[in-house]
Amino acid sequence: MSNLLVFPGQGSQFIGMGEDFAKNFKVSKNVFEEVNESLSLNLSKIMWEGEIDELTRTENAQPALMSVSVAILRAIESEVGIDYEKVLFMAGHSLGEYSALVAANSFKLDVAARLLKIRGQAMQRAVPEGQGAMAALIGVNIEQAENLTSEVNLMLPNLICDVANDNAPGQVVISGSASAVNKAIELAPSFGARKALKLPVSAPFHCSLMTQAADEMRDALIDAKIQDPITPIISNVTATSEVSKDRIIKLLIEQVTGRVRWAETIRYAKENNVEKIYEIGAGKILTGLVKRIDETLNSIAIDDPNQIDKFQLD
Repeated sequence: MSNLLVFPGQGSQFIGMGEDFAKNFKVSKNVFEEVNESLSLNLSKIMWEGEIDELTRTENAQPALMSVSVAILRAIESEVGIDYEKVLFMAGHSLGEYSALVAANSFKLDVAARLLKIRGQAMQRAVPEGQGAMAALIGVNIEQAENLTSEVNLMLPNLICDVANDNAPGQVVISGSASAVNKAIELAPSFGARKALKLPVSAPFHCSLMTQAADEMRDALIDAKIQDPITPIISNVTATSEVSKDRIIKLLIEQVTGRVRWAETIRYAKENNVEKIYEIGAGKILTGLVKRIDETLNSIAIDDPNQIDKFQLD
């Protein structure tokens, strides 16, 4: 039992994602139809025929990415089977944690879809467009990024600049007030960054500016039906395994403003005997990050129907 299943987050979306699975597997098609029905929205049409700007809107991208992950998971279950006793942990990057919770039977699919729609809308409402920003720092470690954000917060005490994602060695994302993030980009080379790139996002995710969104998610999550997961979930917030539904709800609320500790998540999995990681969802972003975090781990992305046979749990 040395396997970890991981599920991608926002940024992995593209037009056409998941369509091959819907065409080839009835169980996958059923997933997209159920999500459409639960949202009273033809989300799959946006995913397969829409404009990328519409798909990238947070309220669409979040349930869309979750639906692709679950559609692929259902195809794997029907074609090759998944012995969940051989899965040590599951984890997801930001919204991908909801995909992991569906996979672990904690949330039902329709519940997760509605929660992610609410989450996306709440995040968009929390900060007026243009007032927040995010940037990727390339070539820095987490300590250098923390030193940079501390310096910016000292210089601009009325603004916010937080570390949002510790993705991998050499790739840290910061988030906050637009002016503060711009100042961080300006100062980044003196803190060791090779490059600092503003990200094309509509809101500053995973920082304290998202407090209003966290409050909205608290109300939605407290009312949501949830069960203890059948497989431990490695939380973004704690980078340790969680098995209690009450604890998971608390951490999902904190996740809205908290840091995504992805590098720590993968290291925790390795320290707890994980040897093989399967990325289930759109694209291969997490597989690339895993290789940068620990090249000894065997990481495989299942994002195409032809790759299902690669899914073999040891």
